[in-house]
Amino acid sequence: MANIRSRHNTTKSELEAKAETESLTTNSKGHNNNNNDGKVPSSTNAKEKCDSMVYIIFLSLLFDLLAFTIILPLLPSLLEYYRLHDSSGLYAVLTDRVRWFQQLVGAPERYISVLFGGFLGSMFSFLQFLASPIVGGLSDYYGRKPVLLVCASGIAASYLIWALSSNFALFVLARFVGGISKGNISLCMSVITDVSSEKTRGRGMALVGIAFSLGFIVGPMIGAMFAIYSNKSSSGGSWFVLPSLLALALALGDLLVLVFCLKETLPKEKRMKQISSSLSYASQLLNVSSIFRFSAIKNVAKKDIEALRSLGLIYFLYLFLYSGLEFTVTFLMYHKFGYTSMDQAKMFLTTGIIMTILQGSVVRRLPATKTKSYAIYSLYLIVPAFVLVGLAEGSGMLYAGMILFAISTAFAVSCLTTLVSKYGNDDQKGSVLGIFRSLGALARALGPVVGSIAFWCVGSKITYITGGLLLIYPGVALQRLRI
Repeated sequence: MANIRSRHNTTKSELEAKAETESLTTNSKGHNNNNNDGKVPSSTNAKEKCDSMVYIIFLSLLFDLLAFTIILPLLPSLLEYYRLHDSSGLYAVLTDRVRWFQQLVGAPERYISVLFGGFLGSMFSFLQFLASPIVGGLSDYYGRKPVLLVCASGIAASYLIWALSSNFALFVLARFVGGISKGNISLCMSVITDVSSEKTRGRGMALVGIAFSLGFIVGPMIGAMFAIYSNKSSSGGSWFVLPSLLALALALGDLLVLVFCLKETLPKEKRMKQISSSLSYASQLLNVSSIFRFSAIKNVAKKDIEALRSLGLIYFLYLFLYSGLEFTVTFLMYHKFGYTSMDQAKMFLTTGIIMTILQGSVVRRLPATKTKSYAIYSLYLIVPAFVLVGLAEGSGMLYAGMILFAISTAFAVSCLTTLVSKYGNDDQKGSVLGIFRSLGALARALGPVVGSIAFWCVGSKITYITGGLLLIYPGVALQRLRI
């Protein structure tokens, strides 16, 4: 039965493509498939459904990411506020741990708040690492929409807790609830996989990338406005209530879009048949080695599992090194080049605009046959980006390195996600993309910590050049991989 099912899923897209071709050929000759009632061909309806669902997911992600990124420029001011007004005592306890790390790696005292923010970010990413594959597996049994609604509700609840966080313990609870609810990203990719074919999937994944780029451009700008306001306000007031309520409003907007616009994309006949399989699957994901091996994915060809493992390792290594640079470049711009917050904002605005333009004009139009090639090029392109940033002695070379960094980013994640989305049976797409997303979250949890240690212990030049050279491996590995 497993072999029959596997062959069925393998040839399904080919049969649909053949049927669509025959339909178009017949219509071009002036004949109807069944009768002359003038109905729109089913392939057209499928295309319209695909387009509408992809744009709904794009809108949902945009709301979600705008809400998520508002807090980023506010973190230093938030940490300062809780340093002065924390009644729970948690801030003092955690500060001692961070100060120990700061002294261990030799970072200046003024960077302790940045390191503190980095550890909070790592906690958030680690929670995503735990949540993404589990919610992906549950969506393969219950369907995409109900699990997405649970995630969106949890995210909205996290912003409500943030608005009410009169002490640091409540703020950490808000970040915890938000992190554990962030499996919605992998679910959105699963929805796109459900409604698209291999030929159109890259366009959907590119729209996800555009949502990320826009979110990380506009959201921090909104947050920066609140940061300016907070600096002018009295230190005793809960100034963060307004940005948290705005984030809550955006999250509720996301929830409404999902409730009223999103249709279920995984029919019951294509879902996992037993909830026990999902629970067993979830327990396996507590073992990190099982995630790297994609152990929860059953009844697929051995070569497909090997391809998934290779793609997962490539993705993890890329994001591990990538996130180390992404986090420590803030230290570099301030410590080596004397950049102000406005100078840094201009840098990130430049890279964000480049990514948005590329994802909107090039990545979303990539043919399926070119996806792997562009993924390889993007992985190789990150190597000189790291080297230029490490060797930079002036703003010109630094900008050159960061622009290459942005170009690589625009292609890499979208192309790798498109490549991995073609594996697994219909009732396993959520699991595959959940595990894949989980590996990325684990990389983002560990990368900033390792990057900070390297940056302060051996210096920026050695850190970035070494990181660049290590990134040759993912490019070579993907080039050699037969998929």
